[in-house]
Amino acid sequence: MKVLIVDNEIYLAGSIATKLADIGYECDIARNVKDALRDEKFDIVLLSTTLAGQDFYPVIERFKNSIIILLITYISNDTVSKPIAAGASDYIQKPFMIEELVRKINHFVEYKRLENTLNSYQDYTLNMLNDFKTPDIDYKKLKFPLLIKTNRIEYADSFVFNLIKNIKKPLKYIQTQNFLQVEKELKCCENEYVYISNLQILNQSECEKVALICQKKKAILSTTKPLLSLGIDSLEIGVNESKFKIDEIVTIDEYIKHVISSYQDKFPDTELSKKLGISRKSLWEKRKKYEIAKKK
Repeated sequence: MKVLIVDNEIYLAGSIATKLADIGYECDIARNVKDALRDEKFDIVLLSTTLAGQDFYPVIERFKNSIIILLITYISNDTVSKPIAAGASDYIQKPFMIEELVRKINHFVEYKRLENTLNSYQDYTLNMLNDFKTPDIDYKKLKFPLLIKTNRIEYADSFVFNLIKNIKKPLKYIQTQNFLQVEKELKCCENEYVYISNLQILNQSECEKVALICQKKKAILSTTKPLLSLGIDSLEIGVNESKFKIDEIVTIDEYIKHVISSYQDKFPDTELSKKLGISRKSLWEKRKKYEIAKKK
């Protein structure tokens, strides 16, 4: 990584450059603001705030997308607060140990990496969930725990993603595999929001136990079982939408469930079973299996 050291104390700047070079950094030194404003990219800028008679703010503006650590001799609004408000990352007070400077550099390098990774994941998630529109809801009025019923879990995912983005709170995501796994992960959740996806994998008794554990938590649970009732507030999202896209390969079970859910109110059982190539008894059994309620 490239480091620019802006300091008129040449001995100090040279000492920093030598020690950083020893651990793999590529360092350049600028004795004044004019030399620092070069047309070159640097990952890290070490900027002295005691450059006599010089305005160092143009350096902050020029390298605002880099990690800027202020080199200060004393703490004040002019040496710390105002430069950080202008875009500097942090400060270190002279004299300092090189190990402490490296610790700060590593901290912000890791922060930048995590920030870029998070932004990439957010962009990817937004793109993946773009087709799953959720209703406009006043998130402040939601009561937790909350059960989301949907034809496709992606609708619940989209709802939760928009909620967390709106309220700017941390989220614990739990992908349901079995009851013991969910129970174990829930024990680690305290004040953060928690999202338990794909609850339909569990049976009724296990779902009720999960809901009981979530009673005093800011928890959101999602399921594709429309008849699941857990005695908590529920919200239906995308229940009238197709469970799959036309360009997706789906299982026979998914296709039959979709046809029954979508067309049972348009055709009598005799005709619907004939179109599916099954008997009326088999149609009744599949309704029971898929937990599809027939409107009367």
